[in-house]
Amino acid sequence: MKIKYIVYTLLILGFGSLVAYRIMQNKSEGGGPKGPGGPRGGMPAMRVSGVVVQPQHFSNTLSVTGSIEANEQIQIRPQVSGVVQSISFNEGSKVTKGQVLVKVDDSELRAQLAQVQTRQNLAAENERRAELLLKKEAISREEYDIARADLKSAQAQSQLIQAQLAKTTIRAPFSGHIGLRNISEGSFISPETVIANLVNTDPLKITFSVPEKYAGQVQVNTTLNFTVAGSGKKYNATVYAIEPGIEASSRTLQLRARASNGDGSLMPGSFANIELPLTVVEDALLVPTEAVIPVQNGKKVFVAKDGKAKETMIETATRTEKDVLVTSGLQPGDTVLTTGIMTLKEGSPVKVAVGKK
Repeated sequence: MKIKYIVYTLLILGFGSLVAYRIMQNKSEGGGPKGPGGPRGGMPAMRVSGVVVQPQHFSNTLSVTGSIEANEQIQIRPQVSGVVQSISFNEGSKVTKGQVLVKVDDSELRAQLAQVQTRQNLAAENERRAELLLKKEAISREEYDIARADLKSAQAQSQLIQAQLAKTTIRAPFSGHIGLRNISEGSFISPETVIANLVNTDPLKITFSVPEKYAGQVQVNTTLNFTVAGSGKKYNATVYAIEPGIEASSRTLQLRARASNGDGSLMPGSFANIELPLTVVEDALLVPTEAVIPVQNGKKVFVAKDGKAKETMIETATRTEKDVLVTSGLQPGDTVLTTGIMTLKEGSPVKVAVGKK
């Protein structure tokens, strides 16, 4: 029995010694100096990628769609009713401003004019005689006024018929291409009749809209590029007019540009794919979009400084597919981190592999 107690006692003492040794060792490790491999302050540097931001030329473009329209386009219609006497244009041809296109029969109006002119001549003679008699006080002033009123009325009727006669000759209001005619000689036409379409296609107009947020970045005299379906050629146009207000239903701003079309390769009604230049900055600081972190009070990036990550609040402007234009918060030469940013904290040690920007 004594041997048994002795064995138990030795086992207990041995186990107690082992526990005491482990406790003392742990205390020694915990209270010793914190080296590079210690539990705190000695975290190994995290390997990340970054770019050095440098001033550069920045020209942002906006891709939109638009519609090509004629410079001027009307439907040729007569102003008076009558029978077509002659047609003086060829379908699909060029016409010049003032060129006679259609002549409407005016024989009835000419007969009316001759009748009115006869009355006018008689009224003029009566007015002359009445004036002579008035000077001799042979008639009253009232009788002379009646004769003069008759003359004025006849003159007005003559002018009215002459104006109607002028309308029987239909002329081109501007130069351009005239389309297919819808009448023939001998047709009876009225103001509702469409004779043909007249289109001026040089220059052409391109109408398009940009989102409201870009309204402050567009201006008159901006040169843009556009393409049309079925052609790989790039065309140029210049913005010449901007609507004074935002369209409430679509929240867009409408613009209109003018493009030369001397060779006639562009046609009204075509669909245009437009590249519109917006912001142009000569000394712009650009950072990759993946480096920017949205936060509650704005946006931030991590900058490498003295081997550690430093949080920097920034303000941005235009965003492209790959980059963000930074307006404040960064200086030329700053190294902006682009990878591992979601796990980094202020002051975290980093080892940066610098890429090209």
